[in-house]
Amino acid sequence: MNRAAHLHKLENFKSSWDILVIGGGASGLGAAVDAASRGYSTILFEQFDFAKGTSSRSTKLVHGGVRYLQQGNIKLVLEALRERGLLKKNAPHLVKNQSFIVPNYKWWEGPYYGVGLKVYDWMSGSLGLGASERLSTEEVLQLAPTLDAEGLRGGVLYHDGQFDDARLAVNLAQTAANSGATLLNYFSVTGLLKTNGQINGVQVRDQISGKEYEVTARVVINATGVFSDSVQQMDEPGKPTSIAPSQGIHLVLDKSFLPGEAAIMIPHTDDGRVLFAVPWHNKIIVGTTDTPVDHIDAEPVAQEAEIDFILHHAARYLTKDPTRADIKSVFAGLRPLVKSTAKKTAEISRDHLVTVSPSGLVSILGGKWTTYRKMSEDVVNTAAVYAQLPYRDSVTKDLSIHGAQPTDDFNTDDYYYGTDTAGINALIAANPAMGELIHPDLPYTKAMVLWAVKEEWAITVEDVLSRRTRAILLDAKAALAAAPVVAGLLSELMGHDAGWIARELEAFEKVVQGYLPKER
Repeated sequence: MNRAAHLHKLENFKSSWDILVIGGGASGLGAAVDAASRGYSTILFEQFDFAKGTSSRSTKLVHGGVRYLQQGNIKLVLEALRERGLLKKNAPHLVKNQSFIVPNYKWWEGPYYGVGLKVYDWMSGSLGLGASERLSTEEVLQLAPTLDAEGLRGGVLYHDGQFDDARLAVNLAQTAANSGATLLNYFSVTGLLKTNGQINGVQVRDQISGKEYEVTARVVINATGVFSDSVQQMDEPGKPTSIAPSQGIHLVLDKSFLPGEAAIMIPHTDDGRVLFAVPWHNKIIVGTTDTPVDHIDAEPVAQEAEIDFILHHAARYLTKDPTRADIKSVFAGLRPLVKSTAKKTAEISRDHLVTVSPSGLVSILGGKWTTYRKMSEDVVNTAAVYAQLPYRDSVTKDLSIHGAQPTDDFNTDDYYYGTDTAGINALIAANPAMGELIHPDLPYTKAMVLWAVKEEWAITVEDVLSRRTRAILLDAKAALAAAPVVAGLLSELMGHDAGWIARELEAFEKVVQGYLPKER
């Protein structure tokens, strides 16, 4: 499942594709899985790498959304809780049951959140992950000993899902490929093909070779997230924008700031958002913000005020106040919110919307990772009807995702490979040097780099260190230090020269700067 093999499939496919998907994030990859598993001939193009944008920069939660319940969006919560259960079933190697503590510092918070989370339990039905319960102050501090004890009046414990977003994206690409889909990263759509005013394909450019292609299809799906408006305006020049992008950032801290397995959820920050502190890959992720932005960038960077906001709120609730020097990495993502009349982006619904333009461009807008499967089913249903494809039901409710393997141990460094772990171990058995770490402060081996190229479409240093492994998120400085080792391995595997290595290292260093907070 490498890029070269899928490029060969593109160049040797002589007829028109049933479904063509633009965008390789959560909704695009999900659409490719849904379409291909129904038996439709499917091709997907992504201008950067799979999950390069929003889909690799989430809070790493598969959740119904306690905040959406507070807002009264019952439909979204019910749908998300159902999808959370299905994803836990279909990707047990990626989704874990995560316990959360809501600390109570006011007398009314215990009964208020206790009742609300019992409703959350009830809405989960048979797909629930565990019952919520009231905790005493002593029980809260036993589970979260670094939580500020001053004024603490106990808490409420509840359960939600946690996952690795970029690893799920890679596994979705593999799942789609297993069903016959062709998927190509670093392929930009430069234009839409039309006959008698109706879209029947796209013009694309291979970003690596520069070669251009015209690819025809019975229907085109626009699943480009925050870039959706640019594709819609390619179809209809001057069309008003439909996306209100909102930036959310996260800080990654050492596990010592929140030892133990429980996460912390603060239901209401100064800007009305929820604040999470969640254990992830032996680090702590703290976030998030909700900042409206005008400019959509492929590599968004955290604003200084956002970093200060999270540090300030984290210090309110932790006994050890984090500083900029404690930040291992800071990452920013853009939410593709559908425009509404809400005054704050935090109030805009995370519901999704499927639209069809007069020329037949089918667009999937909004949504969130948790509901990606339902979004994909909805958009493929619409596309299939528009293209008058043979009717076939979606099968993704019960479709195992590539690598699926039940596990209760999410503390190993390679748990998220699932059944692919055997393949990586085989590489090490064939060449023990492949078992060496790429950096002493990172849990990744040279074999994982080799696997990323051979089986996961990786072709750049950033692909490997950002999304096949999560090095840049866990420790940005260590990722930068590991880059020469990774570049050397990639060069050897793909036949590149010293000039390519130099360019890759320069490009990756520029990216890493956005993950390192400025010192003050």
